[in-house]
Amino acid sequence: MKLTRRHVLGLTVGAAAFAVAGARISPALASVEDTEKAIMDFTGGIAPGAGKITLTAPEIAENGNTVPISVSVESAMEGDDLVESVILFADGNPSPPVATFHFTEMSGAALATTRMRLAKTQNVVAVAKMKDGSFFMDKKEVKVTIGGCGG
Repeated sequence: MKLTRRHVLGLTVGAAAFAVAGARISPALASVEDTEKAIMDFTGGIAPGAGKITLTAPEIAENGNTVPISVSVESAMEGDDLVESVILFADGNPSPPVATFHFTEMSGAALATTRMRLAKTQNVVAVAKMKDGSFFMDKKEVKVTIGGCGG
């Protein structure tokens, strides 16, 4: 193969782009420890309690590209019983935090629905932050099927 100036320039630009992009590549999947650290960062080191928050997710997701997730928190939505925010984590995704929902007294109810992409069978975790500084957590395992078989 005869190298021309155009080929050398193209290879040089491609190598430079790969070098720059390669420096930003992160691990393909986060670990459970990464998720636990992210939860502790969100709660300021306070261990979340059980109750008040309900995470609804399918037990088996046939399509990991669009997994429907709902979260609700039992709250009067006023005073110290106000839900300030809810964050969703997926411990098998490249970045565990997936979505954050913020609420005010005008929200009326602490309820949110979304869809997330899950690459494999993993835990989905929801953590609610209350105005009084308490935290509540719920966790569900979602089995993602691959090609019609359990994954």
